[in-house]
Amino acid sequence: QMQLVESGGGLVQAGGSLRLSCAAAGDTFSRFNMAWFRQAPGKERELVAGISASGDRTYHTNSVKGRFTISRDNAKNTVYLQMNSLKPEDTAVYYCAAHMGIMAVSASRVQYWGQGTQVTVSS
Repeated sequence: QMQLVESGGGLVQAGGSLRLSCAAAGDTFSRFNMAWFRQAPGKERELVAGISASGDRTYHTNSVKGRFTISRDNAKNTVYLQMNSLKPEDTAVYYCAAHMGIMAVSASRVQYWGQGTQVTVSS
């Protein structure tokens, strides 16, 4: 069992930055690959970034590559998403996810989900 709690969302102007955090509890965090998904109103939940259990490999979807960076600190049971140069199209609820699949994981393979944190980017 694992519980995931996201934080760090909020309202930011285009071009600004936010750092999302996801704190994990209840299982061995270092055994799991982690990911960030996002879902905008009326759209599918999409993978934003993924990171392997040890942190040695990462994945970033093309639309955020070069702007967002996923990282993790296994000693703190926490995964992060640093978001820079934010755009209005980044507006969504961002979800932390734990799994044991490939980095480019599909939502259906996620074992544990956080409740999400809202990110709103104004133009």
